[in-house]
Amino acid sequence: MSPGILGKKIGMTQVFRPNGEVVPVTLLKAGPCVVVQRKTPTTDGYDAVQLGLVEGVKPQRLNKPETGHLKKAGADGIRYKKELRLRAGDDDLKPGDRVLVGDFRPAEVVDVIGTSKGRGFAGLVKRHHFRGGPSSHGSMFHRAAGSIGASSYPSRVFPGMRMAGHMGNEQVTVRNLEIIDVNPEDNTLMVKGAVPGPNGSYVMVRRTKR
Repeated sequence: MSPGILGKKIGMTQVFRPNGEVVPVTLLKAGPCVVVQRKTPTTDGYDAVQLGLVEGVKPQRLNKPETGHLKKAGADGIRYKKELRLRAGDDDLKPGDRVLVGDFRPAEVVDVIGTSKGRGFAGLVKRHHFRGGPSSHGSMFHRAAGSIGASSYPSRVFPGMRMAGHMGNEQVTVRNLEIIDVNPEDNTLMVKGAVPGPNGSYVMVRRTKR
């Protein structure tokens, strides 16, 4: 049993269960993946595997360190790589082993990790869902930040203060998504619910930790 798989988000649709229930689903192009590196407690201090998504990337699009790293595992055509921790019950994977979507089964529960859509510079109301001030005439406080700290003490802004800034483009983990369908022929995985990121973005499907 592999700890997870890498893939791309195709898009969203909906399917019907046998009882007639409508289920919103996200279709993922999952794998095939190759084990690029195996990390062990003896050499690295922890047990993990580095997976690479096989996409057929041309060798000239990779630099020399990347090419040499992939050559050790006998893999090529890989650009997107991610590391997954191994837990009790996982397969003893070695460099060069393949991880396919057929390792997963319907009704399993997984975590999907992706990068959310970038929204650019956003204010407090949009970014942090602040309520804002009164909208009536004469208020002079509509969508402003308000107080960000005391003046006399500590005379500084604490780290982590919610303010306007770059919104989105962050790693997001959606936990406990049910697998609705698996298609090994097309390397596709159908999970219930939404997945972070735009269509065509990279995602990591990990067997849930909870």
